[in-house]
Amino acid sequence: MFRKHPIRRAATVFCFFLIGICATFAQDRAAFTFALVSDTHVGTMTGAEDLEWVVHDLNGLRGVAFVIVSGDITEMGSNTQLELAKAILDSLQVPYHIIPGNHDAKWSESGCTEFSQLWRDDKFNFEYGGYRFIGCPSGPNMKMGDGHVPPEDMRWVDSVLTHLSDPHQPLIFVNHYPLDSQLDNSYLILDTLRHYNTVAILCGHGHRNKAFEFDGIPGTMGRSSLRAAQPVGGYNLVHLRNDSLVFSERIPGVETKTPWRAFRLQPPAVRKDSSFLQEPDYSVNDQFPDVQERWKVATGYSIGSAPAVWDNLAIVGNAGGTVAAYSIDDGSVHWSFRTSGSVYSSPAVSLGKVVFGSADGNIYCLDANDGKPDWKVKTGEAVVASPVIHDGVVFIGSSDSVFRAIDLASGKIRWSYSGLQGFVETRPLVYEGKIIFGAWDTFLYALDEQTGALVWKWSNENLGRLYSPAACWPVASCGKVFIVAPDRYMTALDANSGNVVWRSGKHKVREMIGISQDTSRIYVRLMNDSLLAFSPAPDKPVLLWSSDCKYGYDIDPSMPVEEDGRVMFGTKNGLIFGVQASTGDVVWKHKLGNTVVNTLNPLSGQRILATTLDGTIALLRISEHHHAP
Repeated sequence: MFRKHPIRRAATVFCFFLIGICATFAQDRAAFTFALVSDTHVGTMTGAEDLEWVVHDLNGLRGVAFVIVSGDITEMGSNTQLELAKAILDSLQVPYHIIPGNHDAKWSESGCTEFSQLWRDDKFNFEYGGYRFIGCPSGPNMKMGDGHVPPEDMRWVDSVLTHLSDPHQPLIFVNHYPLDSQLDNSYLILDTLRHYNTVAILCGHGHRNKAFEFDGIPGTMGRSSLRAAQPVGGYNLVHLRNDSLVFSERIPGVETKTPWRAFRLQPPAVRKDSSFLQEPDYSVNDQFPDVQERWKVATGYSIGSAPAVWDNLAIVGNAGGTVAAYSIDDGSVHWSFRTSGSVYSSPAVSLGKVVFGSADGNIYCLDANDGKPDWKVKTGEAVVASPVIHDGVVFIGSSDSVFRAIDLASGKIRWSYSGLQGFVETRPLVYEGKIIFGAWDTFLYALDEQTGALVWKWSNENLGRLYSPAACWPVASCGKVFIVAPDRYMTALDANSGNVVWRSGKHKVREMIGISQDTSRIYVRLMNDSLLAFSPAPDKPVLLWSSDCKYGYDIDPSMPVEEDGRVMFGTKNGLIFGVQASTGDVVWKHKLGNTVVNTLNPLSGQRILATTLDGTIALLRISEHHHAP
């Protein structure tokens, strides 16, 4: 039930007196008003109710032409939360246009497919009053990192713009992220938009009303609909006239506040030529000329998984649903296989078979030599988790809250465990007869390798699911399992009992953890600058070395990997490091791009396979004198 509030009738007239600030009004475009609603976060304590208030209020107003909802529709992107949000928004009595935000994309149990299925698209392109409105997703899909418009969506934006019937039509572009450094490929979007009559950019993400200027284009961030510390939430009413936009915050059932922003709409020729954003700086590569890109392939689709290797092939899946094998010699495609859903699962290869999951709900097994299908297992939901193969058995979780053991040779299920309360994203660890993995339900699980029976489960006792130990790939040594999680704690658990051996919040960790080849060092990457090495033997955290790599703030869940005495990892802005495993000294760096680098697959200390969120696959080659002795 909605609480009754006295509506101030005078306030429902959206400051039409402000029309006087406009100097001219072209005959071919009429004035109109639309609503900007953002960051509804359905799934939080008040998210659904606050959105209901917004919808109820909008349905009681006159003169609103349509509504734009600019991302973070839900708190965790779950199917249930998305369905609830849609049910609320569908009660609007005017059309609405919607795009997802990072909260809808990072923790998506559906592999970012449910949003498009519910709303038939995750983009919009429409015309109203002579203006073109274009909105697209900004991810980062299934990853922590800066916002990133996927390459497939970049192509869509370019296609829309190049096919405009009137190339001079005024455009209003909508994205969840501001088009600044928070969106790692904003420079590419702005470079496109500046060649058209882009008169305004709208965004959310920051939960507050804020004025921007993006490369000379006026940008406006709208507040969250959440009430925060106030009795009621809110949104923005936007009055558009041919030469002006006026923004007024609306408090549902209470008032329309005095306009907080107004600006004239000007064509690109009138705007100043600003240097708001520069292209990424690759000068670090000049400092390390012995690191070369032997080859690099742009697949055209977002890649959120690590590459697998079989024989002389690099096997990689992408968001377009394709898994392909690339020649390690030159990057040419040897074979490809298409699924019906995005592939964020990092493939596993053994005995000539490659196994991976797809958002189409299947676990696939292909012949690693030619890509021909061997078997598939249908699950109840998408599969975004990564498998591990051990002793001829595939171990993999799914978004149907089931963990499965599958015979590699036949595809028959050996056992399944259905006691999960959230979806699985991670790659499991096989250790001392147990399968150990986290889920997005706050728990870390240990199952018996032979039977699937629960041996133990552990929670960090943080009730927020977003703090689950679910994205890191657990490692183990000396009878202990080591994990890091978004609660900023590193934890060592007894592998047999699941009891805490030690737990430390001294270092600002998140989800990046690895282990040395001889299991004598645990590597942990911090959210700021540093890679640490710990000894796994003591019953307390013992730091062996700390390396100030100076990569800045970083939350990319790329696991540190050791090969031939080098620890290698990537960052959220395309930087790859090679660090001396025994001392922590930085040996080399290389900037491959400007977005998230997935967990690397080093073939040796001199050859490293890398994939990035913008769809790049590359083989790095390091000269001999940078090779570990």
